[in-house]
Amino acid sequence: MSEIAYLALGSNLGNRAANLKAAIIKLHAHRQVQAVDQSQYYQTAPRFNTDQPQFLNAVLSISTDLSPLELLEFTSEIEVQAGRQKARVKNQPRTLDIDILTYGDEIISLKKLKIPHPGLAERRFVLEPWCEIAPEFRVAGTTMTIRNLLAACNDNSMAEVYLMDPVS
Repeated sequence: MSEIAYLALGSNLGNRAANLKAAIIKLHAHRQVQAVDQSQYYQTAPRFNTDQPQFLNAVLSISTDLSPLELLEFTSEIEVQAGRQKARVKNQPRTLDIDILTYGDEIISLKKLKIPHPGLAERRFVLEPWCEIAPEFRVAGTTMTIRNLLAACNDNSMAEVYLMDPVS
């Protein structure tokens, strides 16, 4: 049975827009993943380790027959194919980062996978693009919509729509 999942994508190394676009194409090429909606790209300052290039971020909604762990494995493969190397230190620059924000109404707490994503309420770079495509979505385990979470977010960093060159 298909579930709706929301994914956050980010890139701050190389051709950031091309990295996101390639990841989105690979996601949708999987026979058990169907596109539902996609935000625009947002340019954001790095939040936790500020000594690195700015990020491009986007949020996607997909319908999938993959289990949450299968989806995690698939998104991790896409990150590696994009040149992502697992850092020994958190919040380092990366060619591609894909986080599973939600998976249906599931609440999962495993060492390698936590759903809903534990930091989503404090991350404007996730909430801004998510609010664009699903402002009334309610996160499992809360009564808050994405619009409510964005309004209550204490992250004051900027998340601006990234206007790409029409030729790209």
